[in-house]
Amino acid sequence: MRRLRQARLLSLAAIRTIPLSELEGAIRSSGYFRQKAARLKTFVAFVDASYGGSLRRMLAQPTAKLREELLALNGVGPETADSILLYAGQHPVFVVDAYTRRILERHAIATASASYEEIRELCERSLREQSPLRTPNCHPGTDFAHPPSAMSMAPRSATAQVYNDMHGLIVGVGKHYCLKSKPDCEGCPLREFLP
Repeated sequence: MRRLRQARLLSLAAIRTIPLSELEGAIRSSGYFRQKAARLKTFVAFVDASYGGSLRRMLAQPTAKLREELLALNGVGPETADSILLYAGQHPVFVVDAYTRRILERHAIATASASYEEIRELCERSLREQSPLRTPNCHPGTDFAHPPSAMSMAPRSATAQVYNDMHGLIVGVGKHYCLKSKPDCEGCPLREFLP
C-alpha cells in the first residue's frame, strides 16, 4: 500500500491505466505480485463495467448484493470481500482472518472445522448489540478507537464501528500474544478466558 501510494498508483484511474508489468513491479514486495496485479486489474474492470468506474456507487449497494458480486470476482474470497465492505464501504460485516480463527479456536469458541461463514455469523451475532469503543481525544475530530480511514467513502454505522474496533483488537492480540507457533498465553490480555 505504501509503495502504491508513493507512486501515486492508489486509485482506480492509476490502476486502470498503468501497464500490467509496471503494476507488478510496484507491488513486487507483497508476494504473489503477478496474481495480485491481475486481480487489481480485474477489480477495476468490474467497477468500470458495473458501476461506471464509481467506487462511491459500488459501495452504496446493499451489502448482500455487493458481497455476492465481489465473491464472484476471480481471486476475491470472503475475507477480501468483507474487508472491502467493512473498511472501504463501512458496511456492517465482520472480517474473519487467521488471527480471529486462531483466537476463537484456542478459546474453544469455534472448532478448526468451522467455516468462514459460521465464524463470521458467530462474531456478528455476538457483537451486534455492543456499543462502539470510545477513547476521548484518541484521534483528532473523533472519539472512536479506530476512526474511518481518510480514503473511506461512506459514513460508518455504530455496528460497523464495533466490528472495526473488535477486528483491530483481535489483530493486536494475534500479532503480539496469540502467535501461531509460540503463543504468549501468560502475557495475553485474554488469558482469563482460556478454557
